[in-house]
Amino acid sequence: MLENKLYGCVVPIVTPLDENQKVDVESLERLTEYLIDKGIPCLYPNGTTGEMLMFSVADRKLIAETVVKKSAGRARVYVQTGAMSLEDTVELSRHAAQIGADGIGVVTPSYFKMSDDALVAFYQKVSKSVPADFPIYMYGIPQCSVNDINLYVAEKVAETCPNVVGIKYSYPNMSRMIEMTNIRNNTFSVLCGPDELYHALMCCGGEGTVSGNAQIIPEHYVAIGKAIEEGDMEKARMIQKKTTMLNNILCAQNNISCYKVMLKHMGIISCAAMKEPLVGISEEYAAKLIETMEKNNYKEVIL
Repeated sequence: MLENKLYGCVVPIVTPLDENQKVDVESLERLTEYLIDKGIPCLYPNGTTGEMLMFSVADRKLIAETVVKKSAGRARVYVQTGAMSLEDTVELSRHAAQIGADGIGVVTPSYFKMSDDALVAFYQKVSKSVPADFPIYMYGIPQCSVNDINLYVAEKVAETCPNVVGIKYSYPNMSRMIEMTNIRNNTFSVLCGPDELYHALMCCGGEGTVSGNAQIIPEHYVAIGKAIEEGDMEKARMIQKKTTMLNNILCAQNNISCYKVMLKHMGIISCAAMKEPLVGISEEYAAKLIETMEKNNYKEVIL
């Protein structure tokens, strides 16, 4: 199962809520089905875009179970299991393995600054807590978590944890990502969080991107991946250009809320609420967002 790595466009899906702040399972199922129908090969529930740290362990298990069951093997599902404590991380990681997820992503601990060796020890403990053939991706997002995954940490974890197969790196440090592709004799899987780097990273030996924007414009990301597979880098570059323009619109203010507003507009989820105490964009901004995306023909792919 260790060869079952992430690739291409991975979507960290939002967590739809109802008006009572409960996980909206039906909307989550529709979102899962929509993305699979659009050709997205990999789904990533309980990531940053899914507001993961705002939910209880029980809710996170429900979210993971819903996506795995609805996917039914038609798309790979990697559950983000990193939490505020090692105990919760291990519990969620074991749960993901038990329900049949294809693997997990594990964000670094947050808030408290940790040494490099402490981060290595954290990943070693998570690695040992799940089956030896269950794939794990490290997840670095230092702008949110405080703790960074540098080359030393990535190499040490890869050296000591055979089931850690790669990393999702969400800080726009292209040189670091390229360095990480050389780990473990060039077999270490590297995906970028900044999805404007998708095409560029693929040209430099990376495996793909983890893109929240892709749940709104999946056609573009599927087309980029197809162009790259066919060796048409110029076409991929041109599609990436429009994709980046649309991403800038979606990420100009509170990107997660913008995703939910657009998904509600598209009829995929029923409510655009954020998990409290987080708040969404204003109705005025939401209307402007929808208008701007429509004017830019957000569903039309340049081919």
